[in-house]
Amino acid sequence: MDRIKAGLIGCGNISGIYAKNCTERFNNIELIACADLVRDKAEKLAHEYNIPVVCTADELLDMPEIDLVLNLTVPSAHFEISYRALESGKHVYSEKPLAINRKDGLKLLNLATKKGLYLGCAPDTFMGGALQTARKLLDDGWIGRPVGATAFMMGVGPETWHPSPDFFYKTGGGPLFDMGPYYLNALINLFGPVKRISGTAKISFPYRVITTGHRYGEKIECEVPTHVSSVLDFKSDVVVTMIMTFDTCGSTLPHIEIYGQEGTLSLPDPNYFGGRIQIKRKGMDEWEELPLLFGFTDNSRGIGIADMANSIKTGSKNRANGEMAFHVLDIMQGIYDASEKNSYYIPISSCVRPEPLPKDLEKLVCKS
Repeated sequence: MDRIKAGLIGCGNISGIYAKNCTERFNNIELIACADLVRDKAEKLAHEYNIPVVCTADELLDMPEIDLVLNLTVPSAHFEISYRALESGKHVYSEKPLAINRKDGLKLLNLATKKGLYLGCAPDTFMGGALQTARKLLDDGWIGRPVGATAFMMGVGPETWHPSPDFFYKTGGGPLFDMGPYYLNALINLFGPVKRISGTAKISFPYRVITTGHRYGEKIECEVPTHVSSVLDFKSDVVVTMIMTFDTCGSTLPHIEIYGQEGTLSLPDPNYFGGRIQIKRKGMDEWEELPLLFGFTDNSRGIGIADMANSIKTGSKNRANGEMAFHVLDIMQGIYDASEKNSYYIPISSCVRPEPLPKDLEKLVCKS
């Protein structure tokens, strides 16, 4: 089988699992080059995963043999790298968010359409075994018609574990832009697009203190909201209450719960591919754990790229696609807009609910 030749730009913390899965797991991607502003990082990644070419971003974008660019740069650089890659005639798969504002996100969508190129964007955890099982349970009517849901990311800030957390507190960061895409992709996979938004957002503390690594004790300025509450009205008539925060020391709230006419589903953290799914239906005294029906329950980051590579070959629509990523960006920016303007925000975008994952995808895109 002909493999899609890919180049990776941005060799930071998240790059390792992408490189591992692209080189060791998926059979339709060939990772042939990597680049980073700090060459030592690219050299290290290339050595660990046998990536043949280490170069600059400019050199990578000029390589005619590269079909697809995997953009793992910091959020503020996503637009520039993705736009330049599309201009170079290459398909793009980006880490989330697609861009840090609607204007740039639309430019990427329009350019990809104009050039007939695929645009994909993380997160792809909604394609994991847990959330695909949840999708099937909903579609098969296990809790009847869903009427509402809750989604909570109640965390402590990344300054407690990340050695250089500055970008989490700049435009394109914060709990909403950092973790919101995991939850929103999961919710769109379950319920489809959003039609109306209300929200409130605030910066709880002007500075954060790094408590790990070589910068221990250093203060960093907080430029984005760190506690964000919203209500999302979906076109499918489901109403979701969502809270994203970096300002808690702990919580017993569920990650995602779905409330239907006939029962409730409790879902695991959408930042992961697996986890426990529990159900409580009318007449049941206790919660029951249900088995996962799909594969990709381990750390399968990059399955969205493999799915896109398959789509490029077949001409089908990739699941973690640009339209959904832009809708997520529009929703997140809309929550901020609703908070600032004390009014509802009506999204300017929509997207198609992604197709469920076929059970044989693992055979199609994974090495035997």
